Amino acid sequence: MDNEYQYTMPEPIRPDYMEKKRSAAVDPGYVRPLETNTGAGVDPDFPPPKMPDREKKRRSGGSGRRFLAAVLILALVVSCCGITAVLIDARWTEQMDLYSQAMNNKMAVLQEQLDRKLSENTEDDAELSDSTLMTPGQVYAQNVSAVVAISSQSAMTNIYGQISETASTGTGFLISQDGYVVTNYHVVDGGSTLRVHTYNESTYQAELIGYDDTNDLCVLKIDAEGLPFVKLGSSDTLAVGDRVAAIGNPLGELTSTLTVGYVSAKDRMISTDGSAINMLQTDAAINAGNSGGPLFNMKGEVVGITTAKYSGVAESGATIEGIGFAIPIDDVAGMIRDLQQYGYITGAYLGVSVLEVTESAQLYGLPAGASVQEVLAGYAAERAGVQEKDIIVNLGGYDVRNLSDLTRALRRFKAGDTTTVTVYRSGREVHLSITLDKKPIDPAQSVPD
Repeated sequence: MDNEYQYTMPEPIRPDYMEKKRSAAVDPGYVRPLETNTGAGVDPDFPPPKMPDREKKRRSGGSGRRFLAAVLILALVVSCCGITAVLIDARWTEQMDLYSQAMNNKMAVLQEQLDRKLSENTEDDAELSDSTLMTPGQVYAQNVSAVVAISSQSAMTNIYGQISETASTGTGFLISQDGYVVTNYHVVDGGSTLRVHTYNESTYQAELIGYDDTNDLCVLKIDAEGLPFVKLGSSDTLAVGDRVAAIGNPLGELTSTLTVGYVSAKDRMISTDGSAINMLQTDAAINAGNSGGPLFNMKGEVVGITTAKYSGVAESGATIEGIGFAIPIDDVAGMIRDLQQYGYITGAYLGVSVLEVTESAQLYGLPAGASVQEVLAGYAAERAGVQEKDIIVNLGGYDVRNLSDLTRALRRFKAGDTTTVTVYRSGREVHLSITLDKKPIDPAQSVPD
């Protein structure tokens, strides 16, 4: 088919850049090198597309807003953190102020309690802070020459008419340079011949000046001058645990013996020969022959008169050791002065006969105290208006719970003193003003001239 139309495929059209690329592959120097900083070397046939200015502005403006928002958020966060820190700091400061105030209040209360305690214990603790305290050896050296031995001899006639002599020994102490000696009454009781033996081995005939058997106390006198003597202290300032020292003549042979111990207890009511006496308890060794001797504090002052000891075996079978007793010097200092000056105890006197309120009576509502059984005519109690069946519960500010309390309260006063006595009467307390009398002389205790 000659006339048949024939289609001939045209040669493919190749773009110029294809030729250039192919030429470039053959001849690398055909294409100039790119210059990245200036844009030179970019193919002019294919320039990079240009971004419209509006798009640039839009993108540029969006970044600025995001940056500004970030800054604002950051500022807000910082501000919030600052506010929170301020609040926390304020709260912390407030809490610390409250805590500090509470601690200061507690410290103030504790300081007040400490000051009050120190004030209350000033007298009891005086020994601990006093620079004049001595060792037991120094107390001994200062006072041993004023401690004496006492011997008492008495003549006795037996049933066959034979006369025999008995002797007892004890201890005493000089209270003045002119020869007044204090000892226990039981040391000289019944003695017809009394002798005092001093530390320098001198012996003197002694005269009985006066005594009080109720308090186991007496005063002797020897004819001498310029003698060493002790200083009386105060037993009221003693505390349990204070060190004390006794000087005496145990067994009547071991003269000028020092024993040392502590105050074991105060206000022990000890019965000696049927009379109950208030005592100090000590573990300083006190034996037969020590009776009537001095008990010293560490200032070298007499604070007690050694009187008795517990010894032997208890009902349980236990051996009794280290339990000795001394009469507190404050309880008898006024009596010693009376015996020394008058030969008998004047003291303060109420003019009543009393009994102790029993425990069974207290169960029915009666208070502890001294029940008045008799009011003696013409004496202080009658003048003050005290009546029978009254119960004395206080005298001059000192509570009275038993007869011993009443006796000790009376020792705080002298004849002629005016004070207040409180009695329980018909279910109520009555306060009466009373002027105390001089204690009448007991003929049985008077020493014949």
